[in-house]
Amino acid sequence: MAARDTGNDRLLPVQRLRPGDHAFVSYGDDEVRWEVVTAFVRLGLARGEKVLLLPCPGVPADEVLARIDFPSRSTVQARERGQLVVTSMREVIAPDHAFTAARQMGRLHAETDRAVTEGHTGLRAFIDMGWVRALGTDVAAVAARETGAQALFTGRPYTEICAYDRRRFDRSMLTAMERAHPCTLLERLGSLRSTRGRDGSLCLIGEADAAHRPEVGRALEIALTQTAPARRLTVDLTRLHFLSVGCAVTLLTLAGRAAAHELIEVRCDRGQCRTLRRLGAGTVPRLILTEVVRAW
Repeated sequence: MAARDTGNDRLLPVQRLRPGDHAFVSYGDDEVRWEVVTAFVRLGLARGEKVLLLPCPGVPADEVLARIDFPSRSTVQARERGQLVVTSMREVIAPDHAFTAARQMGRLHAETDRAVTEGHTGLRAFIDMGWVRALGTDVAAVAARETGAQALFTGRPYTEICAYDRRRFDRSMLTAMERAHPCTLLERLGSLRSTRGRDGSLCLIGEADAAHRPEVGRALEIALTQTAPARRLTVDLTRLHFLSVGCAVTLLTLAGRAAAHELIEVRCDRGQCRTLRRLGAGTVPRLILTEVVRAW
């Protein structure tokens, strides 16, 4: 079976971002904050995109580059050929001195077109929102930009992460900014989250690796128990960056034992579907795999 992802789900691992995505992420630790940005930069370079990196003001460029290069000098050539650019909000809005949403969005729109003209597949930008305080910008202007930036993303090869330090912004502001973005990122690489839908469906988000196999098993067992009266369960794997063989086997084993269910639908991408089929999904009588194609 095949289906098209409606894009209604907001929480994603950074590896699942695609052109047209506008994402919120927050951090409260100086070490943790480098995980998402490093993955975002490296994936963009690997996909042939141009990458703009706007770190928190006050963090030296040498430290930024050392962080994203660790443990090797992997971005040197990208910087030399102009594919990776470390910049700042002051440079983006120049020659203006005060931030305006129109100026910033106009520049990013032009930079996206320029990236494509230069032969890149698109543009992605990581923007640490520490610039708001550094430029003395009214948070209302920032909020207006975050909620009104659709023209930058719709049908265009542009991807953006806005990173908020929880120590710099109050909780109400963070909540409003998270709601203003179409998607929110997991803060840590390698983490796993599970969520439940109103219909009892189970969604796994992040990385279902070997270390998370017990957690995946527990989540599936609870979901199967709670949906037994309805005799149907949907398991959504499409927001996983990684599905280990062990977790896939756990899913198939529990589905095979779920005699109380008439149908267990597993929504998955092409790679996950291939893995499950090779592990014997076709022999589980009540299991249906629905391959989901995410629209850009």
